[in-house]
Amino acid sequence: MKKKFKAFVTYQNQNGDFENKITQKSISDLPEGDLLIRVEYSSLNYKDALSSSGAKGVTKFYPHTPGIDAAGIIIKSNNNRFKTNDRVIVTGFDLGMNTSGGFAEYIQVPSSWAVKCPDSLSTKDAMILGTAGLTAGLCIEEIENHVTINNLKVIVSGSTGGVGSIAVKLLSSLGAKVTAITGKKNSDQYLYNLGSSKIIQRENFLNSTRLPLSKGIYNAAVDAVGGNILSAILASMQYNGIITACGNVAGANFSTTVFPFILRKNHLIGIDSATCPISIREKIWNKFSTSWNLKNLDQIYKVIDLDFLEKEIKKILCGEQVGRIIVQL
Repeated sequence: MKKKFKAFVTYQNQNGDFENKITQKSISDLPEGDLLIRVEYSSLNYKDALSSSGAKGVTKFYPHTPGIDAAGIIIKSNNNRFKTNDRVIVTGFDLGMNTSGGFAEYIQVPSSWAVKCPDSLSTKDAMILGTAGLTAGLCIEEIENHVTINNLKVIVSGSTGGVGSIAVKLLSSLGAKVTAITGKKNSDQYLYNLGSSKIIQRENFLNSTRLPLSKGIYNAAVDAVGGNILSAILASMQYNGIITACGNVAGANFSTTVFPFILRKNHLIGIDSATCPISIREKIWNKFSTSWNLKNLDQIYKVIDLDFLEKEIKKILCGEQVGRIIVQL
């Protein structure tokens, strides 16, 4: 085990501005925790980009190492459930928010945050999915609990992002007819390759939808953006439709009435992946390793090291990220 290790650290300078540097940290710099983990892979999420740019609603104290995702090997364990050399996945909770995160070669966390990585998934596979995959999986689990997915008409917003890409891929593999909403004009081939049956530009979708009730088209939805998109999705559901809501990049507020609920019996389900119980996480990760095992994921991710992370953070903040960015440590 190294005495010093490499980490991506966000600092606040004397002018109050935030800057990122790759630096050396010590194991003694890490917070208390009963698992010391050698990180093999992490991934870049929107929350990481906010943390690395000084968003105090995400991270209160700096300097700080972001990274809400990590997968790697246990170096030291003070918990009987985990042994040295076990492969584990840590996503959410406080990792990368106010606890030193996955953009470093080591993390130290409570064992209650960790899930054993299924045998058929590599740590790289786990981070291709990461928080985005866990979130998409939680959405689709809710839909599966409500209705049979095969031949279902499902609409997915934010479809070129991490959650959206995995949701489109998984839903289509389960036999759904997926309509993908996107604001990116050159993403059609990417979305068709994922399995989309139809692609609709964001503005066209908004302009063609009448609030609070429009023509009922879809049986289910995965909404990763919130705001006016969620308003329009609610208006577009068929009777007994289910909408899973898991994001707010388009805004935290949305507009509706009781009509989608009392006239069409629609169900709006909130999805939280950051603090959902370990037992549910284990169920979702095990499904990704068995019945939800996704093939041909090469098109949805690229692997970078810490040196290229700053560039990708700027892209995600500008809404230019497509798919998943995997960080190899």
